[in-house]
Amino acid sequence: MGKLAEYAFVAGTLSTFLALVGYVFYALSGVRAARMAAAGVPMTTGGIGFTSGPRTASIGHYATLLGGLSVFAIAASLVLRTIATGHGPFSNMYEFSIAFAFGILCAYYWFERKYRQRVLGLLALPVALALLAYAATVPASIEPLVPALQNNMLLTVHVATAIVAYGSFTIAFAAALLYLIQPATGRWGLPKPAVLDEIGYRAIVIGFPFLTLTVVLGAVWADTAWGTYWSWDPKETASLVTWLIYGAYLHARVVRGWRGNKAALLLLVGFGATLLTYFGNLFFGGLHSYSGLAGV
Repeated sequence: MGKLAEYAFVAGTLSTFLALVGYVFYALSGVRAARMAAAGVPMTTGGIGFTSGPRTASIGHYATLLGGLSVFAIAASLVLRTIATGHGPFSNMYEFSIAFAFGILCAYYWFERKYRQRVLGLLALPVALALLAYAATVPASIEPLVPALQNNMLLTVHVATAIVAYGSFTIAFAAALLYLIQPATGRWGLPKPAVLDEIGYRAIVIGFPFLTLTVVLGAVWADTAWGTYWSWDPKETASLVTWLIYGAYLHARVVRGWRGNKAALLLLVGFGATLLTYFGNLFFGGLHSYSGLAGV
């Protein structure tokens, strides 16, 4: 099963790369169509702001199919790995990096289906691909769980909520970055600013409750494993800072009416904090560092 999981991982990584290539060609085709439309050539322009040329829709369709194949392959890798190890994907950075990438891909395709914005794939898929590439560089060996990790169900749910949160935050990051670069690109082929602003907000509305559950479940696990709910471990501190940043974003958005550049910048800061939470223990040590468990 372990070897099959590795084959599925390779297939998922390759499919993600090919899907990204497809989205690049899709975006380039959209830029060409937008320029042709500006020159007076009849084109199809959706209400969400992306201009479609004769080839654009078919290119995007094939990119989405490849992405769906990558979701299936990576899901198979995680399931096979779980069968081989007897526990969820939480014991080391190899497993959780794959799970993180899976969360990003699932979140992306949910938002693509809802908003029809394939351009987000230009930024979301590279993050997933980078995580898969990183997973390929760390040990994939199956080792017995250390005692602190043997609360199988609690840790599985803890990791699952983190996957949903991190995946959603990646989509918010992609939408925010696209929003900020629009003035420099003249909006060629990009979604309308209001659509990107809405996607960023909806992604946080989904991800923030799951991050809250991640922190709470992590505290319960910490009490079981270490005898205290909170010890100001670097990962605990980073997760709290991340929670506060996204909480501040929601407060600023709902209560203060923040939109546009200020909100987008705050989403970029939040994603930076998310990455620090994920990778921080690789540099700062802490209780989460044993067995390569820096990501959970």
